Amino acid sequence: MIPLNELIVFILAAFLLVITPGPNMIYLISRSITQGKKAGVISLLGIVFGFFFHIILVSFGMTALLFAVPFAYNILKISGVLYLLYLAFQAIKPNGKNIFEANNNMAIDKPRKLFSIGFLTSVLNPKIAVFYLSFFPQFIKPEYGSIMTQSLQLGISQVMVSFTVNFIIVLTASRISLFFAKKPTWLKVQKWFMAGVLTSMAIKMAFAKAK
Repeated sequence: MIPLNELIVFILAAFLLVITPGPNMIYLISRSITQGKKAGVISLLGIVFGFFFHIILVSFGMTALLFAVPFAYNILKISGVLYLLYLAFQAIKPNGKNIFEANNNMAIDKPRKLFSIGFLTSVLNPKIAVFYLSFFPQFIKPEYGSIMTQSLQLGISQVMVSFTVNFIIVLTASRISLFFAKKPTWLKVQKWFMAGVLTSMAIKMAFAKAK
């Protein structure tokens, strides 16, 4: 088992990761506001299962293999870049729907669709794979016991942190929506700011190299 003091350091790193704006956070905010808290929770479950997908890969060494093979890594990276650019376009397109705008007339997606999109959003996020591949080896040591057990311990800790933070985001998304509804000017600023953030993330991801 990993010592508590080292586990706390890892949990702090996981917290910094989850509060950094990214595709997962944007998707959760969008679904929570437009379709309600239940839809947000279902979407969050999809994202969490996406985390477990990455945890299984890194636990069996497949993530390391992915980053060692340029073609495989580039496929994942390009998919992530295109997805981020798509989200950026959706934010600023004419007559587009902003993620902080509530819309009670929007058709409610089925739970299966909400879960699936959340899962794919998480799986196609290279930031998560990079986090696991970069941080897991720093905390996993043979003298602490089974490598697999340590990987699962770190993975479960990260999932718990991410679920807690994102669950709070889901519960408070409606309040954010009310704030922007009362201040339409800020809504326009946020719209372009979010598109800028997504585009910059896509550019950064496009030029990222496997380590």
